[in-house]
Amino acid sequence: MEWIQQLVNGISLGSIYALIALGYTMVYGIIKLINFAHGDVFMIGSFIGFYAIAKWELGFFPALLLAMTVCAIFGVLIERIAYKRLRNATRIAALITAIGVSLLIEYTTIFFRGAQPAAYPEVIKSKSFDVFGVQISSTSILILSVAIVLMILLQFIVHKTKIGKAMRAVSHDADAARLMGINVDNTISATFAIGSALAGAAGVIFGVYYTKIDPLMGVIPGVKAFIAAVLGGIGIIPGAVVGGMLLGVVESLVSALGFSLWRDAAAFVILILILIFRPSGIFGKNAREKV
Repeated sequence: MEWIQQLVNGISLGSIYALIALGYTMVYGIIKLINFAHGDVFMIGSFIGFYAIAKWELGFFPALLLAMTVCAIFGVLIERIAYKRLRNATRIAALITAIGVSLLIEYTTIFFRGAQPAAYPEVIKSKSFDVFGVQISSTSILILSVAIVLMILLQFIVHKTKIGKAMRAVSHDADAARLMGINVDNTISATFAIGSALAGAAGVIFGVYYTKIDPLMGVIPGVKAFIAAVLGGIGIIPGAVVGGMLLGVVESLVSALGFSLWRDAAAFVILILILIFRPSGIFGKNAREKV
């Protein structure tokens, strides 16, 4: 039962990683950019949810929607101000810019509110349900439910809507998509908006689950979500979901074995192994490039 309990905890944690990883994988799939500022958008979403609940006395779902909306706008601003001019620049220039944007967001937040952590208010009365001897909290059920609904909504947007069709076309061949009349700039901005909204939702869920937030909280979850995206196959949406879930479960099992101090290291061990034995990830395929 202890193992099943840890599996449930791992799935809850993995759903948070999956939501963040989706933003990484969507942006990479379209413009081949690793947006390292994405973890800090997650942090901003968490603080928006915190202020919405603690100061403005909103409920969980209004705070979640507000955080998603603000983060979507913030993501578009980051793309338009920092990344748009670097579309044709070298990969390393875009990567360094992403790290710079990440540091700018973190230390601007610290400048305005200080570096001290904040305690997330209890917005949901947590109850425990006994299911065949396994204690499952109502918070875990809510987190998993919200994550699944958002993932299904993302799949619907990508496969059933006009903007989703445009995103897939730009991902396949941006120049051909532009010739077919697709507004590539708006499509890229929409991708950043959707990915950032999911990160904002993950931020609120994280705050409710762990109850403590701070301006540097986006660094480790952001890196772990990137590992989850690589594990599943970066640029592949189902891969990000599976990678996030697997990473969450592995971390929980490492803690269950008594190596809780090594849980962060486990993620990096997975990254090293996946890069050595299957660089394209679980769902990825090796593609030949003509030189």
